[in-house]
This record gives sequence, structure tokens and C-alpha cells, in this order.
Amino acid sequence: MCCLALAVLLAACGGDPATKRSEDRTEGWSVEKLYSEARKAMLEGGFMEAIDLYQKLEARYPYGVYSQQALIDVAYAYHKNGDAELAIEAADRFARLYPLHPNVEYAYYLKGLVHFRRDVSILEKWLPQNLAARDMSSARQAFDEFGQLLRSFPDSRYAADARQRMVYLRNQLAEHDILVARYYLERGAYVAVASRARHVIEAYPRSQFIPEALELLVTAYRILELDAQASDALRVLNLNYPDHPATERAGKLASAQ
Repeated sequence: MCCLALAVLLAACGGDPATKRSEDRTEGWSVEKLYSEARKAMLEGGFMEAIDLYQKLEARYPYGVYSQQALIDVAYAYHKNGDAELAIEAADRFARLYPLHPNVEYAYYLKGLVHFRRDVSILEKWLPQNLAARDMSSARQAFDEFGQLLRSFPDSRYAADARQRMVYLRNQLAEHDILVARYYLERGAYVAVASRARHVIEAYPRSQFIPEALELLVTAYRILELDAQASDALRVLNLNYPDHPATERAGKLASAQ
């Protein structure tokens, strides 16, 4: 009796492998069926289901147009599901494996978008706290990815949106450096002030914070007794931004010394 009970228990725990396999509703699906169901799930907002189906498609049918499209689609599904790292990893893999694919430009755009959304999320967490201490790595990565897209595919259908986002990011990055430079100024680190201000001018020449960067250069150079460099920075300010408040402040500083 004891042996019989044990045999029944083991049979119940082990189960029938054939029954387990039959629990997968996708068993026997064609590549077309897998892709259409994954696409349907994604369009309906079922991103986890879509990811699972795309992964099964890639595993069962690793070659062909459906497998290629599944990889970029799963990158988008990861993005919509909030899995930023997995989205970037999938988009990177797609661009690496299929550099001539018509959708490779979207892979670049998607990487930029994921970093951009992450940066906006970080910004919301910091407000209204000290933005000078904010981590700008996601903003820089987004800026670089959008820049790569525009260099490689200047006529891409995503180019206009990428340019607009780069304008925003350029100003965010420049403003952050200005805030850091002012932080250094308050603490008397004048060489660091000049270095950070020069970086703004060199890295983000089309940002709206160039006047503030030049003003900081004038201030730091005057304190460091680098009068020739201070005069050069003030001359650039007067020439390019004659009516900007930063120009007036820098001029008053120069007159006072």
C-alpha cells in the first residue's frame, strides 16, 4: 500500500511531458501566425505578451524577414513596457545585425528616445531640488544617439523630431554646466569655472546659454588676473549679444576693476 501511494505521488508530481508541451498554445504556429499575434498583442497594449511571442518567433524561426522585424518590434515593446535597458539592448542588436535594414534608422531613433524619456523622468524627480547635482548621463546619451541618427540618415522621417529633441537637450546640458560653473564660483574654484564655461561654448555653441557662459568667463578671468582673456570674452559678448543682461553684468564687472 505504501509503495502504491508513493508511485501515485511521483506520477502526480512528475506529470506527463506531452501534457506540459501541449500547454503552450503557440505550439505548431507558423512564423506568420506568431508575428501577427505578437503584433496584435502589442497594438492592444499587451506588451509582456507581445515580448513573449516575439521571443518565441526568434527562437523558432531565427532567419528571415519576420525574425528581423521581430527584433526591432520587441525593442519597441520593451520601451513601452518601461524596460529601458532591454529596449536599448534590443535596438543595439538590431542595428549591429542588420545595418542595411530599412528600419535601422528607427533603431537609432528609438535608442535616443529611450534615453530622452529616462532623462525627462530624472528631471521630474529632481525638481525643484538642486539641478546642478543632477545626473546628466541619459541626456548626453540621448543627444549623442539623435546626433548619430542625423549624421547617418539626415533625410530620415525621424530627423525633424530628433532635431527638436536635440535643441531641448542642448539647452538642458548647457544649463546644467552653467549651474555647475556657478556652484564652483560660489566656492572660489575659478579655474573650474572657466573650464566649465569654455565647455559650454565649445560643446553647445547654439544653446541659449552662451551669454551666461561668456559672462562666467569674464568673471573667472578677471579674478584670475587673466585680463587679455577676460577682454576677449567681453568683446565677444558685446559683439554677439549687445542687449543681453549677461553682457551688461559683465561690462559692469569689467568697469569696476
